[in-house]
Amino acid sequence: MGKTWRVREGTKPGCAGAGDEDNDNFKEGIIMLYDNDCRLCPLAGLRSHIVWGEGNQKAQLMLVGEAPGAKEDLCGRPFVGAAGKLLDEVLTGAGIERKDIYITSVVKCRPPKNRMPHRVEITACSPYLAEQLRRIRPRVVVCLGLLAARHFLGPEVKISEVRGRWFELDGIKILPTFHPAAIFRGRDKLPLLKQDMEKAAREIL
Repeated sequence: MGKTWRVREGTKPGCAGAGDEDNDNFKEGIIMLYDNDCRLCPLAGLRSHIVWGEGNQKAQLMLVGEAPGAKEDLCGRPFVGAAGKLLDEVLTGAGIERKDIYITSVVKCRPPKNRMPHRVEITACSPYLAEQLRRIRPRVVVCLGLLAARHFLGPEVKISEVRGRWFELDGIKILPTFHPAAIFRGRDKLPLLKQDMEKAAREIL
């Protein structure tokens, strides 16, 4: 596997594959711990849906993205747009079924024009992600993109330096990689994303 680095510190039409009842109940449990209609940051007034996440509540693998995009905001589900379709292909190629993992993001509401989330938005959402991690307790977290990598590994990390390397935080193995959307800006990253997802698969399969 290589060296592991320890770290110190409601569905709309066209949104196929909506979560099942168990997933809805799990989301409800997360929501009720804090606020059924979160208003902790300005994104609350701009969103269509809060995108809490979805998947297997006992998943060994959790994928953490950055924030919902336009399609995710419409559907209330993570990774259902173009980047989500690419992610599904990469998962399938690695032998991972989406139903067996849990997918969420650092920020649960869409920032305007898909801009990078602001610090106040990340801070507001942090308790939700922390509770998801506490409840699911995955063996492996794959960080999809720079924001997710910095959330787990620190504000100074560069995705080019940490991508594909193992880290460990509170007993969970952390693997940063590119966000699927980055592939549309540089297809040369696709083999590396596939390689990283295969590495994560070997850890849990």
